[in-house]
Amino acid sequence: MLKLTDSPRIDGEDPAHTKLLAEIAAPLPPIVVHRQTMRVIDGEHRVRAALLRGEDELDARFFDGDEDSAFIMAVEANLAHGLPLSLADRRAAAQRIVERHADWSDRSIAAAVGLSAEAVARVRRNSGLGGGQSPIARIGRDGRVRPVDSTQGRIRASQVLEEKPDASLRQIAKEAGISVGTARDVRDRVKRGLDPAPGGRDKKGPTPVKTPSPNSDPATPFGRTTADDTASTLQSLRKDPSLRFTEAGRRLLRWLDGHALRPDDDAWVVPSVPPHCAVLIAEIARQYAEMWHGFAEVLEQRGHEAT
Repeated sequence: MLKLTDSPRIDGEDPAHTKLLAEIAAPLPPIVVHRQTMRVIDGEHRVRAALLRGEDELDARFFDGDEDSAFIMAVEANLAHGLPLSLADRRAAAQRIVERHADWSDRSIAAAVGLSAEAVARVRRNSGLGGGQSPIARIGRDGRVRPVDSTQGRIRASQVLEEKPDASLRQIAKEAGISVGTARDVRDRVKRGLDPAPGGRDKKGPTPVKTPSPNSDPATPFGRTTADDTASTLQSLRKDPSLRFTEAGRRLLRWLDGHALRPDDDAWVVPSVPPHCAVLIAEIARQYAEMWHGFAEVLEQRGHEAT
């Protein structure tokens, strides 16, 4: 006997979606059932749609694992297809996973529930597990265990930077035992004269902040100044003979141009994103940004080696 309980949806079934599925003539995809409890992990609306159509059989796949794993699979399945989980559903799922898997990193939980790592960190703080009850280390998405307090790693990274100013971020991260993202933050903080660890004492006092000009647009999501600078840099590259007069160079220019954000892109991109997809697309954008940072590091290293 199938059980329709423990759904990641706070409000339960959506009758309109059930009715829509019931009117589809084509066979519906198999549901997923937790073998030990016979609970429907993925496909509650399909089960209810079949009942509406008077059917008493459905194709199904079985999942073997504990109930926590079954819940996480239910969340991931509902993010991948079907009726999307609401923001409240994803936050509630993050809360549950934080309580039962406090040793998971924010990014690991974020990937499972479709939130940003920053949003999961807020859930963790609000849950009361961000302080003394929190483990000293967490398991990342790659399976590696990293300390929650990276102060010592940051200090070591700053020492590596002092000893090897031309070292790549990957090399710094490896020697200091921190992530590439943390190594990047340490490098940026050191360049600005700040302590390598947040909360430390600044070396050169507060960083001056530029007053925006009357014509600036601080509310623009993509940043017009950055986009304009990028367009100017691309225009300069187009004049470089080594790129302009070679097939490989022209291909590279076309590739760079195709991946550039234009100053007015925010006018249509942001409004075109459905609100229930905004957090997921933001996470994709951050992942793309991380890949671009890694790409930039490889190119910087090649430039240093050439000179």
